[in-house]
Amino acid sequence: MQVSVDTTSQIERRIIVQVPAAEVDEAVAARLKDAAKNVRMDGFRKGKVPMSVIRQRYGRDVRNEVVGEVMRERYVRAITEENLNPAGFPQIEATVNESGKDLEFTATLEVYPEIELASIEGTEVERPVVEVTETDVDEMVETLRKQNAAWEAVERAAEDGDQVTIDFQGFLGDEPFEGGSAEGHSLVLGSGSFIPGFEEQLVGASAGEEKELKVTFPEDYQAENLAGQEATFKVKVHQVSAQALPEVDAEFVKKFGVEDGDLERFRAEVTRNMTREASQAVDNRVKQQVLEALKQANDIPVPQSLVQQETDGLKRQAAQQFGLGEDFDVSQLPNELFAEQAKSRVQVGLLLAEVIKSHELEASDDEVKAKVEELAEQYQEPEQVVEYYLGNDQLKTQVKSAILEEKAVDKLLEQATVKDAEMSYQQVLAAAQQAESDEAEEIEESEENGEESKA
Repeated sequence: MQVSVDTTSQIERRIIVQVPAAEVDEAVAARLKDAAKNVRMDGFRKGKVPMSVIRQRYGRDVRNEVVGEVMRERYVRAITEENLNPAGFPQIEATVNESGKDLEFTATLEVYPEIELASIEGTEVERPVVEVTETDVDEMVETLRKQNAAWEAVERAAEDGDQVTIDFQGFLGDEPFEGGSAEGHSLVLGSGSFIPGFEEQLVGASAGEEKELKVTFPEDYQAENLAGQEATFKVKVHQVSAQALPEVDAEFVKKFGVEDGDLERFRAEVTRNMTREASQAVDNRVKQQVLEALKQANDIPVPQSLVQQETDGLKRQAAQQFGLGEDFDVSQLPNELFAEQAKSRVQVGLLLAEVIKSHELEASDDEVKAKVEELAEQYQEPEQVVEYYLGNDQLKTQVKSAILEEKAVDKLLEQATVKDAEMSYQQVLAAAQQAESDEAEEIEESEENGEESKA
């Protein structure tokens, strides 16, 4: 077997392989001879069909089958001998495939890039310093009360934050429009769940009152026939209800896993959960700054095959997030929506892998167990969570990867200039939420750009 390798780009190789004709022809002949034992044909007994007839009828298909096997086997041998590290599957094509001639084929493949890591020295990383205060805990307890509040009918006009039970019907001019009516609908005023102007006009309404509301649908409203249109809603108010917040007593705290109803233990548990949440937000904020600096310092070529794999994974996540169902064909989602995010993830993954390799970072079994126990703390039955994770090799591998990523970020952080910045609990969480919102906006912008290019 003769092998030559052409470098067509930083991450693409073309392998040209030649296999002696005798090896292929002998394999084809042996396969035909073996097949002839079971061939049935009119005028001949089983296994007695002449080889010339076998060759004429089955020769092409058998040769293609044998050549396919030979090319796959010799491709694997070639990349091993040439120390190539493929990223994804190759494109293999026979260029000479005739009996009596040496088989020649080419394999075009992407390889993992060779990375010489550039330092992120000089990068400034802002690390939030946050302390969960008693005021923060008070606000969280109040939020929990609101989440568990009941609604009680009141004999007064509706105020912002009240819930009204209404019938309504929407009109464009004098004509009602489809989807614009409901009966017995419960609406919390100030929730922003209806189009702008609707809820505000119900503040001050009382049970039994009928109102006519004038509103304008937003220009970007999802129903194109309503976007930007002025509409009238006829509304009948049946009931006004106010929130009845529960008392923070033993019965209340039992709902959150504090079985003995101890209020101090409840507040300690809330503080612990908030501290963990703030710590995760801080770590993520620092990590994102470090990874962005790593990308900026190392603009490496990224194999398209890996980008496509990551794109497919993001499509599946999006389908799951939006409840499209397990049977939804994710190929219907355009690659353009996820391409930039997928490329960024692959780039970061390759760079982190190089950091881990260059620093010989490892995650021990004890570290994996400790990490699982830390993750399990947020569940009501942590022992079961630990047992489940440690009994699942796939989950253990995911935890190990997370640990190695943390260690890699810590190593990179040693190169950066870290500046502490005092932040409140609310500021840290707001920053984390903003980061998630920015990522969602990037996807939305990609979607819009994709639609514009189609148009």
